[in-house]
Amino acid sequence: MTYTHETAPTRYVEANGTRFAYRRFGKSGDVPLVFNQHYTGTMDYWDPAVTDGLAQSREVILFNNAGVSNSSGETPSSFQEMGANAIAFIRALGLKQVDVLGISIGGFVAQEIALQGGELVRKLILVGTGHRGNDMTASRSAEIFAGSYDPPEHLWLAVHFKPTETSRKAGLAFIERKLRRRDRDPEVSEQTVAAQGEAIGKWITPDENALDYLKSIKQPTLIVQGSDDAIIPTSHSLTLQQNLPNAQLIIYPDAGHGSIYQYPELFVAHATLFLEP
Repeated sequence: MTYTHETAPTRYVEANGTRFAYRRFGKSGDVPLVFNQHYTGTMDYWDPAVTDGLAQSREVILFNNAGVSNSSGETPSSFQEMGANAIAFIRALGLKQVDVLGISIGGFVAQEIALQGGELVRKLILVGTGHRGNDMTASRSAEIFAGSYDPPEHLWLAVHFKPTETSRKAGLAFIERKLRRRDRDPEVSEQTVAAQGEAIGKWITPDENALDYLKSIKQPTLIVQGSDDAIIPTSHSLTLQQNLPNAQLIIYPDAGHGSIYQYPELFVAHATLFLEP
């Protein structure tokens, strides 16, 4: 049976005392692509247009990290620990090499997977994300997440999309695609929300040597961002590109934090090209 984003069954694997929930689908035989989710997100927060699009040419692996939704244990309060947990999950699947994608704080985790995993990671895709020691004074994250939305799902319009007519239209289409799956993960716990928040605080703590670690990420890296990210300022993606040894940057127009959800077909084409051996 050929599975898709909507039909792939939720499976479980144990590693380091954690029972990780995951879904695996797509074209097997190539290096799998492991997805790392954003703040408070679960496997059901990915865009099927992105996951199914990429699954046409490779195997896609979605998972909930430790403590998130239906994965057991507690969510740790640092991205270093989250990266170590993700590596344990990948190795528990018996995989010798993977490509890694991360969006937002998932991009922080993806960087840690590349740092700690070494040759386990072949290539890296970083979406709407930043580096350690981020200057977040220009971020509207606190204001957006503190807002009231009717329906509540429209929070993600504000998070991922710009308030322009074209971006908002793309956002509504994304939400419709995102909600198609009926067998959905539980939402994250208060423990996860608190731990992820604490981890963000540690990650953005000012440090004059904050960028030094990037020189140790040798893997080819594709950085993808919207022209006006209200959550993690777009300028941080340029800083990433300039400090990573082997990185390229794509900025999509009239787009925000979730640029790949506004331009899923274009992103799939760019990512597929980048991920080719």
